[in-house]
Amino acid sequence: MIEEALKLTTYSGERDIVDGRLLADALIDTYERHAVRASALFRGIEGFGMKRRLQTQRLLTLSEDLPIVTVAVDASERIKALLDRVREINRHGVVTLERARLLSGSVAPGELAADSSEVKLTIYVGRQERADGRPAHLAVVDLLHRHGVAGATVLLGVDGTAHGVRERGRFFARNAQVPLMIVTVGECERIAGVLPGLSAMLSEPLLTIERVRICKRDGALLAGAGEPAPGEASGEACMQRLTLYAGEQARHSGQPLYSALIARLRREGASGATALRGLWGYHGDHRPHGERFWSVRRHVPVVTMLLDTPANARRWFEIVDEMTQQTGLLTSEIVPVLWAPSAPADP
Repeated sequence: MIEEALKLTTYSGERDIVDGRLLADALIDTYERHAVRASALFRGIEGFGMKRRLQTQRLLTLSEDLPIVTVAVDASERIKALLDRVREINRHGVVTLERARLLSGSVAPGELAADSSEVKLTIYVGRQERADGRPAHLAVVDLLHRHGVAGATVLLGVDGTAHGVRERGRFFARNAQVPLMIVTVGECERIAGVLPGLSAMLSEPLLTIERVRICKRDGALLAGAGEPAPGEASGEACMQRLTLYAGEQARHSGQPLYSALIARLRREGASGATALRGLWGYHGDHRPHGERFWSVRRHVPVVTMLLDTPANARRWFEIVDEMTQQTGLLTSEIVPVLWAPSAPADP
């Protein structure tokens, strides 16, 4: 089954407060009340926003207000019904609203008619969900890798809804259904080829498809950042999101690549950037990798997202291109903006 859907994404701070309570809790409570089909809250490891204050998990003094990203996906009318409340709650962060196609149940390859040669497929599963006798996220990533899909990253939520039911992470609990989001990008034809396998291995498949442009892969420049197409939102009505998928072990001038990139973008005056640590994944021809109980060194994927106006994004694209000469998968998307605070004046 394929439905027209909307994906609502918010970017805020961990300590942002609304009506005397944490903004992140207020958002997920709203998604729970509206029984949103799929939603998840992710805690970033480093980033900055419009005020350009750096927050990072690497330094104790800067780890008290880490970035928070929430994602909510459902049929268009259901998401539209909660927009006024989200505007009211999220007064300080950025809110984007993107068109997507929601896939559930059995989907045949021929049903995936796309107006783009490259797409982003997002798969929503529970943390302890099983497929082919093992954790579902491992089975899904292996399937994507075998089909030559450009890359996939598993992001672990700490709260959210699955099929309309609240699933919150708690201490001393199995957290079996705490949401996982598997983000994968690749050629439309290859993505279509994995749909029957995904439908067969997952008990309640829930997927979204969106347009994306793959710009770089392992240092090779494949395309520019692109600009809004005729008919798309323009000016203040849209932003451009550049997303870099790379391993946490990737380095630039001796620093973690994601950290060096965020520092450079902040220094140059970008509007904001957020890094999320993944649980498992791969990009390019690399084998899937991630958290293992028996591993001494962690080798997990990191997703770094930059959000700014299309005009500014062309400048930031040059910086990302310069800093990813050997590694990483870089994508670009034009995203309609529901709400964004004004940037502060430069000092």
